[in-house]
Amino acid sequence: MKGKDLLSVSDLSSEDINLLLSDTMVMKASGWLSSLGGKSLALLFEKPSLRTRVSFEVAIQQLGGQAIYLSPEEVGLGKRESVTDVARVLDRYVDAIVARTFSHNTLEVLASHAKIPVINALSDWEHPCQVLADLFTIYEKKGVLQDLTLAYIGDGNNVAQSLLLAAALTGLNFRIASPKNYTIGKKILSLAQGYSIDSGATVLVTEKPTQAVLNADIVYTDVWTSMGQETEYKKRRQVFADYQINSKLMALAKEDAILMHPLPAHHGEEVAEGVLDSPASVVFDQAENRMHLTKALLVSIMGGLEVPLPEY
Repeated sequence: MKGKDLLSVSDLSSEDINLLLSDTMVMKASGWLSSLGGKSLALLFEKPSLRTRVSFEVAIQQLGGQAIYLSPEEVGLGKRESVTDVARVLDRYVDAIVARTFSHNTLEVLASHAKIPVINALSDWEHPCQVLADLFTIYEKKGVLQDLTLAYIGDGNNVAQSLLLAAALTGLNFRIASPKNYTIGKKILSLAQGYSIDSGATVLVTEKPTQAVLNADIVYTDVWTSMGQETEYKKRRQVFADYQINSKLMALAKEDAILMHPLPAHHGEEVAEGVLDSPASVVFDQAENRMHLTKALLVSIMGGLEVPLPEY
């Protein structure tokens, strides 16, 4: 992956993902390394962030490099300064760009005008870094990915789309239950169905949460209203009212099913009060693993020292 952009999960092969998961295991056990000594990373953010910003800053620091955070006010991406000019300038200063944008097109423009790697830290279309950390968390808890079933309940948003692609690439069965007109995009669905032919994963799209969750190994949800959709808040609360993860719905999953959420969570909306604190919840392990996965990803893309593979 050295020198490559990561704009979509579809930029990766199943082999790339498996190697990243193995490297993440090593990174989690290793702590501080000097793999990226002398390397600089630009964090170009249009949206606020807790986990994404902190995970990238801590990750590159623990690898011996440095991060430079660029807020919306400082850059004015596409307003104060054109996206193409920002890409060309940063290309001269840093070794990679991590961009958190509203429009996925902004990422594509950055990547097309910068010779250095561009990493998608969230766009309206995908959230690959989050989902790669999710896969690692599932592997850590279950020991495998293939033949497990993940049930996603809620909006077919950027996280859901990246999850579907990642599942189809790795053989993880994927079910999504969303209200009509709020499900996965046809383009992503078609791409994932193509990957599933090789991996053996199954894909189910339904409007019924009970159908999706029945005997699932993983139950996953996300906020009903994402950043940039605030004007739809009241409408979405009504549309998604029957898509809340609660104890009754969780009881339909397997007895040892785990509950996942990328955070931030709206307690009492997409998850009932207290559910994220239940024994099934692994959401804070997910959050921690963002940093470990990020370390493996940065070393892979930015060309640091080779990560030693674990001995089995």
